[in-house]
Amino acid sequence: MSQSSFDDEELFGEAATEMRAEVEDALAEAWRALPDPDDVWDVDADNTLGVLNALKGALDIGDATEQLREAKKQFVIGQRADAFEDAGDLEAEIEELESLLGDIETAHEEASDLASTLPGLRGALDDAVDDDSE
Repeated sequence: MSQSSFDDEELFGEAATEMRAEVEDALAEAWRALPDPDDVWDVDADNTLGVLNALKGALDIGDATEQLREAKKQFVIGQRADAFEDAGDLEAEIEELESLLGDIETAHEEASDLASTLPGLRGALDDAVDDDSE
């Protein structure tokens, strides 16, 4: 096929289709990288600190953030190039995933904060009980 047979509109259409597929693939990878709901809910631990540490581990979002970032990069490029006929579904999915990742990150931070607070609190309570029994 000679170069003169390439139609700009056809090439743009192919590129737009490929770009949309890249966004969809990155989003699918991000969804797959999310924590398993059962791992977040079901915990096997001997004490509260163990539960919190298990929860922190279960709330690890792995590569989901990077995959979302990749999807957003491709989406922004495609959107600015006006390459997508209808990008509303992609935009809505990106926003939904972004919101969910924000919620997971917040829960992870809160579990981390509580896990780091509990040992000191326990020590203070132990000291208070010891002081009270004297």
